[in-house]
Amino acid sequence: MSASISNGREVAVVIVAAGRGERAGHHGGPKQYRHIGGKAIIRRTVEAFEGLSQIGRIVVVVHEDDHSIATQALGDVGARCMMVTGGATRQLSTLLGLKALSEDPPSHVMVHDGVRPFVDATLLQRLLGSQKTSHGVIPALAVSDTLKRGRNGIIIEDTVDRGGLYTAQTPQAFPFSPLLAAHIAAAEQGLDSFTDDAAIAEWAGLPVHIVEGSPDNIKLTWKRDIELADQRLSQADNYPDVRTGNGYDVHAFEPGDHVTLCGVAIPHDAKLNGHSDADVALHALTDALLATRGAGDIGTHFPPSDPQWRGAASSIFLKYAAKIVRDAGGRIANADITLICEAPQIGPHREAMVAAVAAMLALDLDRVSVKATTNEKLGFVGRKEGIAAIATATVVYPGQLK
Repeated sequence: MSASISNGREVAVVIVAAGRGERAGHHGGPKQYRHIGGKAIIRRTVEAFEGLSQIGRIVVVVHEDDHSIATQALGDVGARCMMVTGGATRQLSTLLGLKALSEDPPSHVMVHDGVRPFVDATLLQRLLGSQKTSHGVIPALAVSDTLKRGRNGIIIEDTVDRGGLYTAQTPQAFPFSPLLAAHIAAAEQGLDSFTDDAAIAEWAGLPVHIVEGSPDNIKLTWKRDIELADQRLSQADNYPDVRTGNGYDVHAFEPGDHVTLCGVAIPHDAKLNGHSDADVALHALTDALLATRGAGDIGTHFPPSDPQWRGAASSIFLKYAAKIVRDAGGRIANADITLICEAPQIGPHREAMVAAVAAMLALDLDRVSVKATTNEKLGFVGRKEGIAAIATATVVYPGQLK
């Protein structure tokens, strides 16, 4: 029975980045050092492995002329990497990377292309979970396009059956010692035309299994690939920061002749008790807006102990919270208020309440919702001792999600 790896720290990574990247054009230097989304491709590739606790050493194989530019491109993540000088071919560079680990050999090794920066944790965990001592494992995607065999690049000779065909990706994972031995044997026999490590393993008789790859795990080969990757990451980095805040407030009734809800005076046989006008709806909504900035609650900014807020219109509080949001670049997308009360009836005043809140926040009417429900005669609300309100605010900020 083949044994699974027992210690994730025994997994090393060799990232091959010694090529010249000529198919991507000469402008901008080797493609692994070009920037996508504000970072060098090689740095993004290394970062994909950094967050995994199972990964131990990371070897980055670079061209003999690129040690300085590689150090600059990797920045602080380079402190975790062992930098090794590569050879004239990818196969030789991989062998040199493996040899750099051989004095203290890991149990397993992953070999990865330096220009595949979109490998994700899900794919890596799939590989880590499939590694055994008896075979290698690679990610691959079943071929979905119709395949043609051509002659002279212009004439179709026949259609190739795509059944059982896969496109191989990296990282490719193997037990370390058998892979190193296969590379050494191939080099000693002068065989240098293998296109990936799985091909060398197959030649050496080491079984290789397939796990599902990822369509996002593309190799940046052409100039257009790099341009699209940069566009993709730039858009992702500037994706809106959507935040939702919740607020809750409650006020008890006291003798009076009206209640103020959402800034609208509604005739009633009692009023709400509070330091300000006790507008429970606006108080809840104020807290919801403040929550999207982590800015405390209404009492933080307008303490009941401060006499200047005695009897104040709660619209002051709401507009203040809205200003905090907008000063941070936020756009209020939606405001939703639910009033919980047995009386007064909210329905006849709903349109006026929506219009009042929309005016306070400078929003379109369809971005404001006011609704009400009873408490089925349960609790203090059911006993008509007061009114509660729940509010939710959605705000879109221009911040970057990383």
